[in-house]
Amino acid sequence: MSERGSLHVLTGTRIRERRLALSRRQAEVARAVGISPAYLNLIEHNRRPVTPELLGKLAAELQVPPDELSEGREEARIAALREAAAHPSSQGVTPELDQAAEFLARFPGWSAVLLAQSRRAAAMERQLIDLSDRMTHDPYLLAALHEVLSAVTSLRSTASILVEEDEIAPEWRARFHANLAEDSQRLSLTAQELVRYVDSFETERTPLTPQEEVEAWLDGGASDPDSASELVSDAARALASRISREMLADRIALPDARLTAVLNAAQARDPLLLASDMGLPLDLVMRRLAMLRPPGYEGAGLVICDGSGALTLRRAAPGFPLPRPGDACALWPLYLALAMPQTAIARHVLTPEGRLFRSLSFATRSQPLGLDGPVLLRGHMLLLPTDGPAPDDALPVGPTCRICPRVECPARREPSILAPLPGRQPRTTGRLRG
Repeated sequence: MSERGSLHVLTGTRIRERRLALSRRQAEVARAVGISPAYLNLIEHNRRPVTPELLGKLAAELQVPPDELSEGREEARIAALREAAAHPSSQGVTPELDQAAEFLARFPGWSAVLLAQSRRAAAMERQLIDLSDRMTHDPYLLAALHEVLSAVTSLRSTASILVEEDEIAPEWRARFHANLAEDSQRLSLTAQELVRYVDSFETERTPLTPQEEVEAWLDGGASDPDSASELVSDAARALASRISREMLADRIALPDARLTAVLNAAQARDPLLLASDMGLPLDLVMRRLAMLRPPGYEGAGLVICDGSGALTLRRAAPGFPLPRPGDACALWPLYLALAMPQTAIARHVLTPEGRLFRSLSFATRSQPLGLDGPVLLRGHMLLLPTDGPAPDDALPVGPTCRICPRVECPARREPSILAPLPGRQPRTTGRLRG
């Protein structure tokens, strides 16, 4: 086989290995880089070449430098060993990284075992993060558990009355029996739905919440909400319909052609200056940049929150970790913008994996009901991936405390499930903390 063919074989294999290590689905990665799942499958099985441009997109989506997907297998394995050594669970251990190549050469069998265990541990860690976050924040799950507890309480109360009261009028006894039958049926149906829903955590079906369905719909091109295959639930379709109307209003206020023309003519791509030149609100320009993703903003992401800090719209930037619907990282500049409305805040932010992003945050105030109505806050944060070393003032951020490995974070609200508690050694027995 030629050198070129060998490179393609190795590249496809490395792409597949890295995707599996991250527990990412083929369809999800393919959609993120703008190709079909079938074409990605051919690449991973070394049946199609990978252009440098596509390799760069795949590397960014899989959170590795492009050369780690295209270099030889030994270099890739050395990189995997370094990645395993950098895991938070390795705190307090100093592996001999300078001898990684010798270790691979002298003990290929043990090296393969170590790398396989590392990949499996990483995949299980991601599954643990997903399940833990769902159990904590999933609104459907919380509502179903509340319904189960309500039915159990009602059953217990009715049964206690029937047992403890000797003299009960026949009509009341019949009513209590009817209540028992009704509550038992309600509990049975709710429990069945709850079990079916939890079982879905083990399947490929995703997303599982309306907001995640809407995120997949946005990534898929935001087609007509009434016919979009990504929108399964009624709640997701209603949310997508509202967002679709807002996006249409934004396109009317700032058409694609005008935004593209201004970007092509502008010497600087500062969104604040662009908004000033066009005489348009900055938040409108930020939304249009994130949705259109013109040249220079190909990997742009956007999160929007209300005055309570709850995220109302999320379009992920590749490599930037977002929490499941629920609490987000308190250090995000997005929340600083809420305290300083009408002030643009630009910061570099650094993810736990070492990915660097430029962020622009901006909050607005409105009074839709007039002078006597409430003041509403709305915050926007635009995210742009950037290369190069992180500046000294880069802000370390994460997704949310429960799944962030930054143990010493000053804004931590609760222990992380990914790292031991400060000042304590990891335990090999006992219940999982956090």
